[in-house]
Amino acid sequence: MPLTNAQARDVEALIHPYTNLARHREVGPVILERGKGVYIFDSHGREYIDAMAGLWCVSLGYNEERLVEAAAKQMRHLPYSHIFAGRSHEPGIELAEKLKEVAPFAASKVFFANSGSEANDTQVKLAWYYWNAKGKPQKKKIISRTKAYHGVTLVSASLTGLPNNHRAFDLPFAGILHADCPHAYRNAEPGESDDDFAARMAANLEALIEREGSDTIAAFIAEPVMGAGGVIVPPATYFDRIQPILAKYDILLIDDEVICGFGRTGNYWGAQTFNMRPQTLSCAKALSSAYLPISAMLMHEDMYQAMLDQSRAIGTFGHGFTYSAHPVAAAVAIETLKIYEERNIIGHVRRVAPHFLKRLRRLREHPLVGEADGVGLLGGVELVADKATKRNFAAEKAVAMNCAAFAQEEGIFTRGMLSDRLGFCPPLIITEAEIDEMFDRFTRALDKTEAWVRREKLRD
Repeated sequence: MPLTNAQARDVEALIHPYTNLARHREVGPVILERGKGVYIFDSHGREYIDAMAGLWCVSLGYNEERLVEAAAKQMRHLPYSHIFAGRSHEPGIELAEKLKEVAPFAASKVFFANSGSEANDTQVKLAWYYWNAKGKPQKKKIISRTKAYHGVTLVSASLTGLPNNHRAFDLPFAGILHADCPHAYRNAEPGESDDDFAARMAANLEALIEREGSDTIAAFIAEPVMGAGGVIVPPATYFDRIQPILAKYDILLIDDEVICGFGRTGNYWGAQTFNMRPQTLSCAKALSSAYLPISAMLMHEDMYQAMLDQSRAIGTFGHGFTYSAHPVAAAVAIETLKIYEERNIIGHVRRVAPHFLKRLRRLREHPLVGEADGVGLLGGVELVADKATKRNFAAEKAVAMNCAAFAQEEGIFTRGMLSDRLGFCPPLIITEAEIDEMFDRFTRALDKTEAWVRREKLRD
């Protein structure tokens, strides 16, 4: 089918992230025009359930008028101000106060950026800044994990533990280490309990620390649930097992809440769901329901005091962004947090999550599905060639990507990822009826995928 005018213009003008650029020139984009609630509509008027809330972010759905009005009001009042050199404004102050109030630890200060990548880059810079101030400049290495996702800027992409974020980009940087992925379905040994698996993950982490030298390691960064790595839920005792090791060797724990924050896992923060006790935290995405770009890094008092010491010595704190605490983005974020409270969005998540998880786990009955699990309103599905042995399809067959394409035909946007995994992360406002419709459509897509697998003889 020939490309429409809009599709042809797109192909000649835009670079699309995470897209096969060569194939995109042939098939063109889906042109989206409007959204309402959990639904989004293309230029032909076709309806899709957005099972990924955009990119894990449109928590309040697509037509929240209060966020539109908050942006318009702030635009008319003060459309822009930076906060360099001691300037400030009410939206930035109020949002920082609110984030301190809801933080899962005793947060002292908040630093604003524009994306999760920028927040996590800042995490690394401030970990180095902190240890320099503490007189331990040799503590520079950062431990991330295989299949982690922490962003795409140079340092955050190095933290990311996915090969396609490194290939041909000359990444990761030296000094970025990757510990084991805590995925029991794939990595547990036969007969190993979840807690035994968690204990082994912790022992492996300690061995890595001792091998590298604990006096060279600044921090360990972790998502409570791995998102773009495949929606990988760790064993319940995973963080209980690893945190004493981090404390033993004086290593900071950085909590990446870019996907898990603001109710996604059934608590305000994923840290609360998985008993994490971080020193710093990154958040973004649902901070503004993605209506405007904004992210934040929350830090403990000890880090702030170290920053004060360095500022006195150097004469300035030499880090920040033109749009840090942008007043319009901050105003929208404030309104977003108010809506979460006033409508008890976390209570809603807790009410509908059991149904979401029941429908998600029922997918295990399908002949293609090896694993289907999640927490809160966050889930992952892994497609396998053999359920008994957990054998994957050949990577070049891109079975999950094809399944996502069949899902799109059925009127649902999901996301295929590496290792033939697909993610589910619907807007937090989704109802039980919409959950049923989402999984009904996805089941039809699985059936189409199964038929395609048989035609292509991909199990041979």
